[in-house]
Amino acid sequence: MGRTGLVYHPAYLDHDMGAGHPESPNRLRAIMQRLEQSGTVARLIRIEPRKAEEEWITQVHTHGYVATLSQHVPTNGRVSLDPDTSMSPGSLTAAYLAAGGVLAAVDAIVAKQVDHVFCAVRPPGHHAEAGRAMGFCLFNNVAIAARYVQKKHGLSRILIVDWDVHHGNGTQHSFEDDPSVLFFSTHQYPHYPGTGRATERGKGAGKGFTINVPMEAGGGDDEYRAIFRKSLVPAADDFNPEFVIISAGFDAHKDDPLASMGLTEDGYADLTGIVAGIAKRHAKGRILSSLEGGYNLTALSASVDRHIQALLDS
Repeated sequence: MGRTGLVYHPAYLDHDMGAGHPESPNRLRAIMQRLEQSGTVARLIRIEPRKAEEEWITQVHTHGYVATLSQHVPTNGRVSLDPDTSMSPGSLTAAYLAAGGVLAAVDAIVAKQVDHVFCAVRPPGHHAEAGRAMGFCLFNNVAIAARYVQKKHGLSRILIVDWDVHHGNGTQHSFEDDPSVLFFSTHQYPHYPGTGRATERGKGAGKGFTINVPMEAGGGDDEYRAIFRKSLVPAADDFNPEFVIISAGFDAHKDDPLASMGLTEDGYADLTGIVAGIAKRHAKGRILSSLEGGYNLTALSASVDRHIQALLDS
């Protein structure tokens, strides 16, 4: 039985992109309510997030981008950053606390206070590029966490598993020329953001350390399990990661309104178990899981609950 932590902060609810936007504060409200009702939350060790220091954010993002965000925080209403992404008065504080939440989680894992942590954070991160917001994302939380693991804690080989239904373009671009980070992504294709072809395998010294598995609409639990076992496990075993990060999007669920895949809660639990096996073999069980997408509140909250239960049982 593993010791699992939870990162959450009420300020994450203050990021509000408007009525009707799928990436809403209600996502976290639904998750926290489900964890309370199921009793799962009582089994978790709470980890308090902090605001991420700019020195760690700028390991991934440009100083100019960070300054631009600060300059555009509205005093009321919303400021649009891209067609899908905007900031409300509380958005930047939430983003700093989201990035800082994953950093606090890394610290707790490395200090052996916990084996793994689920970060119930927003805004999500995997679409955010070095110099721009994109696809509901401001700061790339998992990319920032990976660099923090390496440069703060001296663990060099990082595996990032991104099972969000949308390809994690920002994360891929952060590490595509870096052989110290193995990036593995399953995603519906063709679909937003349009990247993630199987031929995208990295660049230069990082060639071969990006693994994209584009999937046709409709793929369900059996297909995902087979891909993870046949593609992820051998690559990860060869890579021998010292730390594992999951970009935990739950929008490949069969009931999600923004995609057309067929995963169930059972499928997410099984994928969690496969990744946990990799972490146990190579990374002393260390797993950081950070929330990305998932927009049907019932499916999202139930899937997160099963994901965390699978971590607890690993």
